[in-house]
Amino acid sequence: MTGARRNRDVGRDVRMRGFSARATVEAAVAWIDAHAAPLAPEAVPLDALHGRVLAADVHSTIDVPPFDRSAMDGYALRGAETNGAGDYNPLSFAIVGQALPGRPHEAVVGPGSVVRIMTGAPMPAGADAVVPAEFATERDGRVEVTAPLAPGKHVGRRAEDVAEGARLLGAGRRLRAQDVGLLASIGLDQASVVRRPRVRIVVTGDELAVPGMPKGVHQIYDANSSMLRGLVQRDGGELEQVLRVADGRDAIRDAICAAGIDIVLVSGGSSVGSEDHAPGILAEAGELGVHGVAMRPSSPAGFGRIGAALVFLLPGNPVSCLCAYDFFAGRALRILGGRDAGWPHPVRRVRLARKIASQVGRVDYCRVRLGEDGAEPLALSGASILSSTTRADGFVIVPADSEGQPAGADVDVYLYQP
Repeated sequence: MTGARRNRDVGRDVRMRGFSARATVEAAVAWIDAHAAPLAPEAVPLDALHGRVLAADVHSTIDVPPFDRSAMDGYALRGAETNGAGDYNPLSFAIVGQALPGRPHEAVVGPGSVVRIMTGAPMPAGADAVVPAEFATERDGRVEVTAPLAPGKHVGRRAEDVAEGARLLGAGRRLRAQDVGLLASIGLDQASVVRRPRVRIVVTGDELAVPGMPKGVHQIYDANSSMLRGLVQRDGGELEQVLRVADGRDAIRDAICAAGIDIVLVSGGSSVGSEDHAPGILAEAGELGVHGVAMRPSSPAGFGRIGAALVFLLPGNPVSCLCAYDFFAGRALRILGGRDAGWPHPVRRVRLARKIASQVGRVDYCRVRLGEDGAEPLALSGASILSSTTRADGFVIVPADSEGQPAGADVDVYLYQP
């Protein structure tokens, strides 16, 4: 039996009762991995491929370049005929024509002759080397060459970049600018990529006000939806809509259950308060796979599915929301979009400046600041203190089998990035 199944609160109304047990982080991640898979592929035009994930290998149907071409501005000739050329022994050749990019010289280059040629122009027949212009002096229809050249010098050979039939890029690759350029170089105007997950953000809470609008005395501004927007973009999701709903069961249910979405991110209403309706709605409308996780912060997090859509219940406190997203929702989003499931943060091995205290059986997400003495823990508590994440350079994960980390220990710091 997995840790998720041992979570006896799954499907039970825990409002105003509390959790009697919590799933381990390992079991929670295992549930996600068992229920998330890359979405179906779609054909996307070349100019919209940057950052997308290939759904299939790409093989070239042509050679690049498709012909031998000059790598320099200069003169195409027979390389062997330049033997002995030097500053004090210039060799003279007759200029019989000119080759430009897209406009080749059609005649054969014979003994004692050259063709004036520009970079990228097709090599004329009979020529096998190019004398750069700086080693040649042209006058009266002839050119004097002052440098010897071996055959093949300054010539770009056919297929030296890409050979017909070669596998260029593999399925699962996230396309960079140069990758898209390579696809263009073989003439593709589109490619098959994994569809981006469609995401809905549902923000609950009567106490929340919209930034830029007046708020009541006892209201706070909604920060989570703006934070989640950036995280969804980072992980390759396509944000369809942001819904702000009051703490009413029907409104929350309508927002969570509306069709046409791959992932629903619910901010707030996931804990054990009387107005925390989201877990019960998810259990009734679909499957509540996990509710309550042995971690700090984010212990009230939960997730499940309604039909094919994955639904993540993220705590309303901003740091808890960020933590739960990174541990669970972000992982699912990356899997659905065909990306690597692992953490997207760069990792740096750093010495701990001060100890981190933890509790066996619980995973801790500790924000740290990097300084001359190493990684300085900022806080383990304070799930509502979002500014702790802006003061921090990253975070340390303390595993469940540990009572913490002593000062001086080397730890992995996951770095926050823009």
